[in-house]
Amino acid sequence: MRTVSEQGRQNPLSAEPGFAFCPACGGPLPSPRPVTCDRCGQTHYRNAKPCAGALVMHGDRLLLVRRAKAPFAGWWDIPGGFCNPTELPRDGAAREVFEETGLQIAITGLLGMWIDRYHEGGTTQDTLNIYFTATVSGGLQTTVDPVEVTEVGWFQRDALPTDVAFPDHASAVLDAWRAGFGD
Repeated sequence: MRTVSEQGRQNPLSAEPGFAFCPACGGPLPSPRPVTCDRCGQTHYRNAKPCAGALVMHGDRLLLVRRAKAPFAGWWDIPGGFCNPTELPRDGAAREVFEETGLQIAITGLLGMWIDRYHEGGTTQDTLNIYFTATVSGGLQTTVDPVEVTEVGWFQRDALPTDVAFPDHASAVLDAWRAGFGD
């Protein structure tokens, strides 16, 4: 699998978003994570938060959704989101597609994993983005969640929009999908 840095782009994880004080006791932390608090002994790690998405095909068209909220409000996006605690990524991908579009899907394969950062409300989270390939397993009638999505679109492989959210990793995901990985 390819990573952002292998594709010649600047690694988005090169700067530490960190915190200066221990969330457990409030004591000052001597360095960026991973770090152990001198006051209480709690060790703090910098772990990526798991996210899951699905590249859903119907015939020769790919499903994308237009985001309703920041970050990247108004941009097209691959359906997906953060995994719930104890949720398997493939289940999270199917849940997110259903929540955002009302579509039932069948996962057909693992496309790959990409690291990125998610910026929202002044905070930054490292993310591990896990993408699956999928097909529609039920009807094609969509019902969007207006809090999350304003529009659903089906796009030909060679006619994808250019304004796709999370460009630090989404372009690599779409390139891998176009190349046929995960089929």
